[in-house]
Amino acid sequence: MNVIGLQYDIAWENKSANFNTVHRLIAANRPPSGSLVVLPEMFATGFSMNAEAIAEDYNGETEQFLSRTAKEFGIGLIAGVAVRSGDGRARNKALMFSPDGSLLAYYAKIKPFRPGGEAEHYTAGERITVFDFADCRVAPFICYDLRFPELFRQAAALERPELFIVIASWPEKRIHHWRRLAQARAIENQAYVIAVNRVGTDPFYTYNGNSIIVDPQGDIIADAGEKEGSVQAALDLAMLNKYREGLPFLDDLKLL
Repeated sequence: MNVIGLQYDIAWENKSANFNTVHRLIAANRPPSGSLVVLPEMFATGFSMNAEAIAEDYNGETEQFLSRTAKEFGIGLIAGVAVRSGDGRARNKALMFSPDGSLLAYYAKIKPFRPGGEAEHYTAGERITVFDFADCRVAPFICYDLRFPELFRQAAALERPELFIVIASWPEKRIHHWRRLAQARAIENQAYVIAVNRVGTDPFYTYNGNSIIVDPQGDIIADAGEKEGSVQAALDLAMLNKYREGLPFLDDLKLL
């Protein structure tokens, strides 16, 4: 399965500008039909705590853009969006769209970034999400979730995903944590990890990308560097399954 992550400087609370950037980058990368394309956390607005202004109801303009774009390019597309749920509360979500433009799955961030005030504006999610795409089991997480290995272990114990996706707005000053944590999550769960960050600045932080794809051994097999661009790789799921069969560590994983 081919996976592509796109990193770029997200225009602050400017959805139309970010839609244009994403469309341009997807077109430039020419993803093969059936690829899975990954965008950063809150890809259309930046990591804004202005939830009242940016959060959308279901089937809002951002969801419609993602659906339309997935269908146009014939790709799976997953991206971070601030969404207002049926209870009226805003949540930081990852939305996954199929190549036909339908909403395949969604995940609400379980660990809002409390040190940055996120928990005061966005309600925490309550459960992991695992979905199937192109014969691959996929588990999405969002930014601060990466620091909590128990979330990934729960997914591994229950569903055995071959791919973990982490979408983020991860600041430059802690980027060395980002890389090492992504590698750890890959090693301990015998899975691929694609970790997609943004670049540029917002009113509060500076970001330097470092979007990466990590193989099940913890090796970084693709790195987008620190500027606008992409990271991509073809995942060898047959190799992964053979590795798991030879070293069935996950069979000894038990939830406490």
